[in-house]
Amino acid sequence: MRSARAVARESCLSQGTAVVVGVGAETGLGAGLARRFAREGLRVVIAGRTEERLRAAAASIRSPGGGVVVKVANAAREADVAALFDEAAEENDLELVVYNVGSNFAAPALETETKLFEDLWRQNALGGFLVGREAVRRFAPRQRGTILFTGASASLRARPPFMGFASAKAALRAVAQGLAREFGPHGVHVAHIVIDGVIQGEYAAAKFPDYVRSKGENGLLAVDAIADAYWALHRQPASAWTHELDLRPFKEPF
Repeated sequence: MRSARAVARESCLSQGTAVVVGVGAETGLGAGLARRFAREGLRVVIAGRTEERLRAAAASIRSPGGGVVVKVANAAREADVAALFDEAAEENDLELVVYNVGSNFAAPALETETKLFEDLWRQNALGGFLVGREAVRRFAPRQRGTILFTGASASLRARPPFMGFASAKAALRAVAQGLAREFGPHGVHVAHIVIDGVIQGEYAAAKFPDYVRSKGENGLLAVDAIADAYWALHRQPASAWTHELDLRPFKEPF
């Protein structure tokens, strides 16, 4: 039999709000996370730069009965992030925030233009900082809340031709680590998830179909499986929090 505390927590979660920043394709990770959280009973606020994609993702959340709010926002703009959180947290029920922004781009170091390097930094480190700061402002006074950052294998190592992307992801990892150290003692669970491999979805199928076929069954990271891991992090008891988790297909070398 579940304890009264567990039942109370589940009731609280069922009435809470989750914010997922970085929702693109309906088959992508951001949309998959939002569907998972909605299935658990949370109201989901999804944010991204493309309204058409957000609407498609929202439809996939609503069809089984999930509650979803669409917000067009650029995570690297301070005003956009503040407005997003003002709307998402207006009922003071914010429980979970995921930062899932950051597109990859391959370019050898000598062919990496300054603007590309800065754009990658803005998408990852600056956006992660702005979102993390706004989340902490809501969570710390209440001594509760979860912030999850989507990282990559590039967060841990810089290999050509991904130096610009790796430096940006490494900076995002530092943002997550700094927030965890400062605000963990205040009840805020901050975790960084290293996605080490290719995520199954329309992006991979369109960009490198031969590679996708070569990986075979379970050779790519399934969105629903990743979402299960994110939810498990959110549900961890405070006596045993994970700060960094790496996920990869069983076939992926590391």
